[in-house]
Amino acid sequence: MRNILLHRLRGTALVIAAALLFPLVSHAADVPVDAAPVHAKDEKDKEKSMRKSGDAFPFPVDEKILGNGLRAYVVHFDSPGLVAYYSVVRTGSRNEVEPGKSGFAHFFEHMMFRGTDKLSQDAYNDVIKSIGADSNAYTSEDLTVYHILAGKAALPKIVEIESDRFQNLKYAEPDFEKEARAVLGEYNKGASNPMQKMYEALYDSAFTTHTYKHTTIGFLRDIEIMPKQFAYSRQFFDRYYRPDNVTLLVVGDVDTEATWKLIEQNYGTWSSGSPRPAVPVEPAQTKEKRAVLGWNGPTLPLLMMGFHAPGFSTSNVDLPALDVLAELMFAERAPLYKKLVITEQKVESLSGSNDAHVDPNLFTVLARIKKPGDLPAVEQAISAEFERIAREGVDAQTLAQVLSHVKYGFAGQLATADKTANVAAQFVALTGHLDSINAYFALYDKVTPADVRRVARKYFQPANRTVVGLKADK
Repeated sequence: MRNILLHRLRGTALVIAAALLFPLVSHAADVPVDAAPVHAKDEKDKEKSMRKSGDAFPFPVDEKILGNGLRAYVVHFDSPGLVAYYSVVRTGSRNEVEPGKSGFAHFFEHMMFRGTDKLSQDAYNDVIKSIGADSNAYTSEDLTVYHILAGKAALPKIVEIESDRFQNLKYAEPDFEKEARAVLGEYNKGASNPMQKMYEALYDSAFTTHTYKHTTIGFLRDIEIMPKQFAYSRQFFDRYYRPDNVTLLVVGDVDTEATWKLIEQNYGTWSSGSPRPAVPVEPAQTKEKRAVLGWNGPTLPLLMMGFHAPGFSTSNVDLPALDVLAELMFAERAPLYKKLVITEQKVESLSGSNDAHVDPNLFTVLARIKKPGDLPAVEQAISAEFERIAREGVDAQTLAQVLSHVKYGFAGQLATADKTANVAAQFVALTGHLDSINAYFALYDKVTPADVRRVARKYFQPANRTVVGLKADK
């Protein structure tokens, strides 16, 4: 289970649960790309190539789609005797469209461990222990992921128990109420950190219509009444925990045909659900928004800025250009970082990123400042650097170095079966397809210095900006 900061600090502090999609912070050795070709199979045994030499995701992949819409991938990763099993629900807080019902995607991350008629909660935990597995889950704006890491011999048992709880989850109203109160406790625990208040204010201010307006854990007012929403919880589960909204990832030392047989036997009779409501579209922001927050307790001043940016795409070159801009602005070797953190020593930490989301979200900037009086100067310095890049751009040599750094950083996240499955889960949530990894990274080869300068001008205008400041009350 994750706390509120893990629900929202995806780019500025933790990089999506265990590995963010596109890190700009680490170097890694290249990954070999000379493995066997990839095949995708559906029930009619159609095959297609999903991979070519030089792909960012270099592992052999098999794909299968059951008649009920369940999509499954087998990723052959060199981890002898070890398998990562990920169940990716393409539902997060983004899908909480009914007023008063925020927080239910995260809530079901809790409830899915409540058991079934076949396996109670304690019995499920006993099975996990008996096979020596590591099991957990996390929720974000666009997905909920349940993951298990275990020996390959345990795969039949894993498929059995995971298919059971996805199809036959059972909980009584007292259990529901107890878990809802636990979510409130989780919220209150997170409320002791000023970062939670900052993120709530930023997104609540920046969005007027879209469900990105609330954090993954939900609005406090909705969490407080959640114990009374038992009937709605059944509706939510029936709507989103369906085979056409779930993708399985089996990564590691795996036999494809044996895995398909297990999946068909255990998930084949799972029925599709009812239509799911559309997510509202956010209108363009036309003027700057600001919020100033106080904090009843000791804290360093905080500055957070959000700029509306595009949703994930495998064809929009603005996205990799924004990733490059984030590196130019906020890497430790960047001029702005050196100025504010090292030379002037006004800032304790500085970060910024454009994290991938299904729908348009925010490019976020976070600065932890040493003195309250320096808040205006730090904001001005950040704005001035955006303006400089919009005016001057980046030279071709620096751009090439940044692009290489990004690619090597991504390769470094594919070091284990579990990390590879986690990265794959993010792309599956964004597009429904694993081959979107290679399609996205192919865009990096199209980024030009002119693109970096253009996105700096396009997205970092005052009218597109939301600014939140926080400092301790005197």
